[in-house]
Amino acid sequence: MFKKLVLLVLVIIALPFIVALFVDKNYSVTEKITIDKPVVEVFGYIKYLKNQDNYSVWAQMDPDMQKSYRGTDGMEGFVAGWQSDKEDVGAGEQEILRIDEGRRIDYELRVFRPFESTDLAFMEAKALSPNQTQVTWGFDGHLDYPMNLMFLFMDFEGMIGKDLSQGLDQLKSVVETQ
Repeated sequence: MFKKLVLLVLVIIALPFIVALFVDKNYSVTEKITIDKPVVEVFGYIKYLKNQDNYSVWAQMDPDMQKSYRGTDGMEGFVAGWQSDKEDVGAGEQEILRIDEGRRIDYELRVFRPFESTDLAFMEAKALSPNQTQVTWGFDGHLDYPMNLMFLFMDFEGMIGKDLSQGLDQLKSVVETQ
């Protein structure tokens, strides 16, 4: 009887780790918005990481966060760092990896706290007409085993998608009123 109880407890403990072996470790989110401005103006705004303070939900979560910068904003290699005492903001940095001028910016997002991760993000601007631009903001994330088990209980894509969408709404408002 005792052996069966111990075996049952071991199975209960092992089950989540076994399930995590079959859960995807990656996720990808993209959101889009149309902005009533020419692509040159829109891209000229989004290529500067410092401008994310005006539209990114994450940049606005703690008005007292400490920010640091290395390099020239709007250029490959520019790094914008942050540090906050708020647990949900934490600390990290974002680096511009590649710029396809007038079209796309690729970033690497490195979070140090509250958990370590390195993920990729991008912003893309596409002319729909001479005075309309579609902006796509994308994020590719990863959770290592066994943390990937959280995908079964939390909608990462939905949460991040909501933040990206809200940020794009704010971006549209900022750029269209310039």
